[in-house]
Amino acid sequence: MPAITAVDSQLFVIPLPEVMADAKHGDHTHFELVTTTITLADGAQGTGYTYTGGKGGHAIVAMLDHDLGPQLIGRDAQDIAGINDFMEWHVHYVGRGGVAAFAISSIDIALWDLHCKQLGQPLWKVAGGASNACKAYCGGIDLMFPIEKLLSNIDGYIASGANAVKIKIGRPHLAEDIERIARVRAHVGKDFVFMVDANYSMSTEQAIAASRAFAPYDIFWFEEPTLPDDYRAYADIADATTVPLAAGENLRTLQDFRYAMEFSKLGFIQPDASNCGGISGWLAVAEMARAQGIPVCSHGMQELHVSLVASQPHGGWLELHSFPIDRYTTRPVTLHQHLAVAPDTPGVGVTFDWDLLAPHRYRA
Repeated sequence: MPAITAVDSQLFVIPLPEVMADAKHGDHTHFELVTTTITLADGAQGTGYTYTGGKGGHAIVAMLDHDLGPQLIGRDAQDIAGINDFMEWHVHYVGRGGVAAFAISSIDIALWDLHCKQLGQPLWKVAGGASNACKAYCGGIDLMFPIEKLLSNIDGYIASGANAVKIKIGRPHLAEDIERIARVRAHVGKDFVFMVDANYSMSTEQAIAASRAFAPYDIFWFEEPTLPDDYRAYADIADATTVPLAAGENLRTLQDFRYAMEFSKLGFIQPDASNCGGISGWLAVAEMARAQGIPVCSHGMQELHVSLVASQPHGGWLELHSFPIDRYTTRPVTLHQHLAVAPDTPGVGVTFDWDLLAPHRYRA
């Protein structure tokens, strides 16, 4: 493959249609999208990206523009593993995990886009090929919605073809969470898959009490009950309760994921390719999960993750996230018989609608 001649990044600040909130991050009024386009000597291009909940996008772009992008000029774009190893150690001292993980992920996805295009194959085939479709659930950022609005949102999910939903918990009083859970379960019926997410807002003791209290409502998983890297606390919660635990969106390095799968007794792992080293990192986590017998799921960026989750024989659930990145692409994710279907076009399957994004481009 010809050498890399340019690495160009852009930042977009995109307003959300309404204010959304969870137990730890507060109000979300917008999200940030960072894109990275890599150009080769023959003119071929691949585009990757990452995103934030509204903070940190400028730092990611700065790392791409000053620390990573210029160092890749002249390198062989086919050497994805070698480039990843270089990037990790090049900024390791100042950026292990954190902002560096987001920047590296954006570049890695662009390299995979080039790789799949060169092969003339879609990502789901190149990444594993197990299937071109996967189970999906709608994940709402809805902690502060009144109950009637919460139920109305769920009706919208059902109308879109969903048969699974996740709501936020972590209200000031456990009784409030239980009331919302009870109302949702009654609303969707007993056969609907129903998850909850505390966004690491609880102590171990609070999480155990919460899990025991909502166990009668047939909760499929309890996501991020406590701090994501308190691996022993997850094990303590798992030992004391019956609802399976899920985590992974806040883990950044492969070592983080190794510890989580070794110590946390998780039922589901949720790597996010936007912040765990891109497609390369996501697939490495998927391999760890396969060895441990844990379904590999996803967090956010459904337009990319649909291909990854579908590609794995132990693929679990795709999250259809409330940050609608896919609405700014040429192929928003849709459901067919409750399943999300991966694109068949060569590349990673994510083509941005640059005209639609243009009004949201940050200009210093």
